[in-house]
Formats: sequence, C-alpha cells, structure tokens
Amino acid sequence: MRLAELPGAPELTYCTNIHAGETWDEIRASLDEHVPRIKAKVSPDAPFGLGLRLSGMAAAELRRPAALARFKDELARLNAHVFTLNAFPFGPFHGTRVKEQVYEPDWSSHARFRFTRDAADVLAALLPEGGFGSVSTVPGGFKPVARDPRAVARVVEHLLRAAAHLVALQRENGRHVALALEPEPCCLLETVDETMAFFERHLLTAASLARFAQLAGLSHGEAEPALRRHLGVCYDVCHGAVEYEDPVAAIESLRRAGIATFKIQLSAALRVPQVSGALVSRLAAFDTGIYLHQVVASAGERLTRYADLPEAFDAFRRGEAQGEWRIHCHVPVFLAELGALGTTQDTLLATLRALREAPLAPHLEVETYTWDVLPEDLKTGSKADDIARELSFVLEELRHERHRDGARAARDAA
Repeated sequence: MRLAELPGAPELTYCTNIHAGETWDEIRASLDEHVPRIKAKVSPDAPFGLGLRLSGMAAAELRRPAALARFKDELARLNAHVFTLNAFPFGPFHGTRVKEQVYEPDWSSHARFRFTRDAADVLAALLPEGGFGSVSTVPGGFKPVARDPRAVARVVEHLLRAAAHLVALQRENGRHVALALEPEPCCLLETVDETMAFFERHLLTAASLARFAQLAGLSHGEAEPALRRHLGVCYDVCHGAVEYEDPVAAIESLRRAGIATFKIQLSAALRVPQVSGALVSRLAAFDTGIYLHQVVASAGERLTRYADLPEAFDAFRRGEAQGEWRIHCHVPVFLAELGALGTTQDTLLATLRALREAPLAPHLEVETYTWDVLPEDLKTGSKADDIARELSFVLEELRHERHRDGARAARDAA
C-alpha cells in the first residue's frame, strides 16, 4: 500500500515470513490462501504490496523464467505487487529448530552471496520499469564471526560482490535493487553504532572502494556513490528497542553518515521493566526451542547481553541479570502489554509519529513472524485476521496523528 498522504509516499506491507513454506510451490500456495483475505480488510480496492520472504530453495526456483511468468500472472489476479524481499532466513523458518541457524550461511560464505543474487534477480524481474526494490539480509552473521578477521574479510568481499551485481542489474534493466543489512542483537552488526563503524572501517575504505570499482566496472569517482546507493540498512524497530536505541535518532545517525535506510520493519519486542522470579517463570512459556530470543538486561547505565532466554534465566538464578529485560521476541504490534509482561510498543509508536513527519525509509514492513509459537492466551484469531489487524493498527496510528494535527492547525487558525 502506498501511503500517498505521507511525505515521500513510502510503501507499507507485511512480511510473508509469517507463512510456513520453503519450496516455491508452498510459498505460492500460502499467498493464495492468505493474501486475498488480508487485502480485503486493508486494501480492498487499491493494489496491495507484498514483502515476500524467499528461502534459498524458493529463490533459485522462482528465478526460472517459467516460474516467474506464472507468479506475475498470480500477482495480477491478486491485484498485488512485490517491492521488497526478505532474504534473511536461507533454510526452514517454521516448525523446526531455527535459533542461530537463521544466520547460516552467513556473509562469509559464497552460498549467501548466491542466494542473495538469486533473490535480487527475482525482485528486479518483478519491479516495474524504473522501479525500486529492497532486499533485507543477515547483518554479516552471528557474533562469533566478528572474532575471526579472515571471516570478516570474506563478509566484506561477498557484500561488495553483491552490490556490484546490483549495479549490473540496474545497468541492464533499469531497476534499482538495494541490499539492506538488518542489525540484530548478538550479531556481527548488532547496533547502529556498530553498523556505522563497519561501513567506515571495512566497506568504505580506499581498498574496498577500489575493489568494488573493479567488480562493478566503475571509475574510482563512481564507486562510493554507487556502493551507498546499493548497500544500506534495514532497521528493525524490535531489534533497536531490545538494544535500548531510539530508532528515530538511530536512523538519523545513519543518514548523517551517508548510509541509506532502505526499509524499516515495524515491530515490537517483549519488555520486562523489573525482572522477578514470577516473571522469569512467565517468560519460560516463550522459550519454545524454535527461535533465538536474545536478551539485553539493563542495570543503570550497563547493558548485559545474553544470546538466548536459557542463558538469561541461569544468570538471574545466580543473582545476575537484574533490572529491566528486553527480549528479541516479535510480539503483536497492537498489544501494549501481554498480561504481566510488557512490550516495546511505545518505541514503535514514537517511530510511527516520526514517520508522519518524514518518510525515514521508502519501505515499511510489519514483521511479526511468531504467531505460531506465541503462548495460546496471546493468539487473538486467524493469522490472516491478525496480520490485517496489525496493518490497520499502523495505518490508524499514522492517520490519527495527521488528523489530530490537522484539527489543531484548524483551531489555531480560527
């Protein structure tokens, strides 16, 4: 959905990683099942934009001309279009242990480059002439990658190769596809400060720009603007809140550093203002063994990070990990609290207020992929209805603020 009433008219969608499916046929069937119902509730008449999640297997399958042609026909029938891809999880994302495997293969592996290349080729084929699309991806890899300089060097090489491929795509077909690294707790790129440092120390050095110019067939002067045009950030509000960041300030810091934010994922995390034994027991219901739930505990000015809930539970039992907890668990954006537990919805609402004033990013994507594993008392209806409710919540918040300011301006004028 294009938010025509907002400055710069960003597009809003949801991420289809909520739907199970690894093969292209499974993913396509899930779209047929869910998209018409969601669209009927939030965009009955206008074309409906999709944030399409592709696995490595599905990206390779959909890259084939016959599969692409059939999908274009399906999109026309659904009155839908794709403007952003989630190429973060390579393998199975539902119904099995995901945890740290979600980062594999990471960007030190050529397999991650091949997957991203396939996904970018698919998106370029789906975009209109002169269109723009974003592909969100792993923020380098899981944190241990940072301890191996040789692995970091491979990450840089593969990112430069991916950006060079995107330059070639635009040169060939006129579609601008950008790769968006998604900072996440306990990853190589964990915070916005780490992300900016990585760009400065590894991607925007003279040596890296010379290598990129060689790969992309560009002059020395063309290299840096082209790299910045094709490689930037996907800012996930849940991830930022877990790191105690102010998303609006973080995105402004990226802008000042000349690093583009191509996509904002509108999401909320679990929050425990003051941890206790009773609340730790309540949190145990979220430890399903499927997804990694990184925890950042705040005691005064000090932040302590735990890679998963069991580690945080053990620390609490030792008398550590006191104070506030923020937990990487995407929860419904329309819920301010979850019984005795809180959420970081206030951080999301502040981001939506800022979006009323300026677009901040061309693509906005609601991303709550955890409906299947939430405790039963937090499941509010069918997944299609819940997705529509989240999109409606975001739209209402944006429009509510505009209408309220419009009413205030009318009163002031009177």
